[in-house]
Amino acid sequence: MAKQAFIVFFIISLSCSITSPAFAKGISAEKSPLSRSYKPGDTFKDCDDCPEMVVVPPGDFMMGSPDSEEKRYYSEGPRHKVTIANKFAVGKFEITRAQFATFVNETGHDIGKKCRTFEEKKWKERFNRSYENPGFRQDDTHPAVCVNWDDAKAYTRWLSRKTKKTYRLLSEAEWEYVARANAITPFWWGKSISTARANYDGNYIYNGSRGQHRKKTVSVDSFQPNNFGLYNVHGNVWEWVEDCWHKNYHGAPKDGTIWTKDGDCKRRVLRGGSWNDSPAILRSANRDRINSRYRDNDTGFRVSRTF
Repeated sequence: MAKQAFIVFFIISLSCSITSPAFAKGISAEKSPLSRSYKPGDTFKDCDDCPEMVVVPPGDFMMGSPDSEEKRYYSEGPRHKVTIANKFAVGKFEITRAQFATFVNETGHDIGKKCRTFEEKKWKERFNRSYENPGFRQDDTHPAVCVNWDDAKAYTRWLSRKTKKTYRLLSEAEWEYVARANAITPFWWGKSISTARANYDGNYIYNGSRGQHRKKTVSVDSFQPNNFGLYNVHGNVWEWVEDCWHKNYHGAPKDGTIWTKDGDCKRRVLRGGSWNDSPAILRSANRDRINSRYRDNDTGFRVSRTF
């Protein structure tokens, strides 16, 4: 009887030790055998102040635009197949003003004293403009703007240190993959666009009718998410990606990785278009570039996370 009692006590003790907080302490969610494995479609946050992330599946897609697409640019070709071999996570929303403020407050990051803004019908670098004062009214749910590529990179490094996970900017190919969300049309929902679906200059049309020009950002959760669950991949703010600028896709990697070789790395790629652009600029295939040091009030970013 004493031997049986000892065995029962040992089993109960072992069970308690496995499920106790003391046992789990120090084991990351990804490494713990007791934690669930993220699957495509899952959402999560690695900390209270962290961006909400969506897991996207691996897959392949045709990057760039076909010759027949209206308002197509030379830089969008040649169209080519890209294969994303592994799942990864991407921000459900653009990084918000509140999230960026947390980073600045915790690190003391220098946000500069000026930003290029579109005011009085012209672009101009203006003093006393920053993500805190971009030239139009925002609240904490709006995307952070007046953020340059170096600022965005600093944010991902801080977030990686904070969470002990690998956060980064998306590659250009990854950005188009998640923006399209399996669509082959100019926009993830189809061939036309309206200001009921995205934030842009509605004085111009693309297979649709005129709409409003809000002349500022809107909340990052505005409009309908795409089929991967991402908001505002078209319009609101341009989004920095990791890649250096190349004038076309000749020699582009076909595995979705970052492309820096033989590129102009003083200029980095922007995707998605903004509140101040015509609708043709918002197409999934459209791409642009600016000096990585520029801070503009139509430019922000979203992040990705590697598993």
